[in-house]
Amino acid sequence: MTDTYRHKGMRRRLVETLRSKGIEDKRVLAAVEKIPRHFFLDKAFEEHAYEDKAFPIGNKQTISQPYTVAFQTQLLAIKKREKVLEIGTGSGYQAVILGALGARVYTVERQEDLFHKTKKLIRFFQMSNIRCYLRDGNNGLPEFAPFDKIIVTAGAAEIPEALRMQLKIGGIMVIPVGKKVQKMLRITRISENEWTEEERGAFRFVPFLSGINKRAGRG
Repeated sequence: MTDTYRHKGMRRRLVETLRSKGIEDKRVLAAVEKIPRHFFLDKAFEEHAYEDKAFPIGNKQTISQPYTVAFQTQLLAIKKREKVLEIGTGSGYQAVILGALGARVYTVERQEDLFHKTKKLIRFFQMSNIRCYLRDGNNGLPEFAPFDKIIVTAGAAEIPEALRMQLKIGGIMVIPVGKKVQKMLRITRISENEWTEEERGAFRFVPFLSGINKRAGRG
């Protein structure tokens, strides 16, 4: 995998596009400029990797458009060494952006094929602060809870209760909720039994599904 001056130039233009759309967090923009998005796409899409578009990555999944990745990341307000749970590893791009911001990332994927492919790709970046798990995202990762931040990268019909409970007091969860179109919610846990919710616009995500989708031929 190569990252050329041309790719870097395309990333700089992408950063300008994101800035023009309202992404203001300089650390988020710097992470987008640093991480080669074309590494996360099939070769067929390489020429389009720095357009602000989603693309298929197999298993009926997509890599989110850069604006969505930057928007969710900006809402999280990541600080270095925070424990972040990501539900929906997908291509791995969002996890690596979070890792570039210094978060300790625990990322969960339910598609076994995608999990193995993406775990190998994430290793390429030599980020020891990203850990990958093949799990049902509805259950989160209770053994590592509580988390400072939680990000969900699939459209949930409702907020999974397990994720609410795995958020630390004072922590933030960013999750798209809805069926055909999702409302982006920024949820803050303010006490043992209280959470606040803010709506932050409408988006479209692949659906948040239950269970683990095993590799073909493995039950």
